Amino acid sequence: MKASRIAAATAVAGTAVLALSGTAFAHVSVQPEGTAAKGGYAVIDFKVPNERDDSSTTKLEVNFPTDHPLASVMPQPLPGWSVKVTKSKLDKPLTMHGEKIDEAVTKVTWTADGKGVEPGYFQKFPLSVGALPEDTDQLVFKAIQTYSDKEVVRWIEVPQEGQDEPENPAPVLELSAATDDHHGASAAADKTDAKAEADGKSGQTAAGEDSKGGSDTTARVLGVAGIVLGAAGVAYGVLAGRRRAA
Repeated sequence: MKASRIAAATAVAGTAVLALSGTAFAHVSVQPEGTAAKGGYAVIDFKVPNERDDSSTTKLEVNFPTDHPLASVMPQPLPGWSVKVTKSKLDKPLTMHGEKIDEAVTKVTWTADGKGVEPGYFQKFPLSVGALPEDTDQLVFKAIQTYSDKEVVRWIEVPQEGQDEPENPAPVLELSAATDDHHGASAAADKTDAKAEADGKSGQTAAGEDSKGGSDTTARVLGVAGIVLGAAGVAYGVLAGRRRAA
């Protein structure tokens, strides 16, 4: 009986690991396409999964950091979505390529024209941004996700080093070391923008197909670990039963 209970408990623990690995990463996040070097330009993707079974994500609002404003923000056209870029005056003007900039983007809002991000799917929202600041290692973007049933989820909690991840973490963009040639970084971003725009005109990639091949590596590792633990528990129970019978 003891061996059987241990096996059952291990199997349940493995199932719990699988369940937690699926939900721990189901929040709005941001990642660069390639690198996001300090002082350069980059294309970044806001990844928005749908966490509900009975409603779709119909709106995403991303607020830009005011302590490190970005003067250049350009969205990629997405079929089925309209986008609005909001600019505000800067308290302290920026100087870019010898030109003073007195306003910057403070918010980008995507609104679904149709069904939005349906249950079981996710959507990427690309932006070309720059020039990235050189005096910080990361940028925090507070995001607000709205569902078709009017539910609003605020991904605005700033993760703190040395502490557990908050329940609703804000998307954080990690910046890499500055390159010697910022113009080269800008040119590379321009090429990426051109490709992204061409891909956007060809139609929106099915999010379900993308999600099948693009699952989070950490989630897969945790899932496999849970399966191994469950299998080990069952095997232990069977062996213990055979020894008792012998």
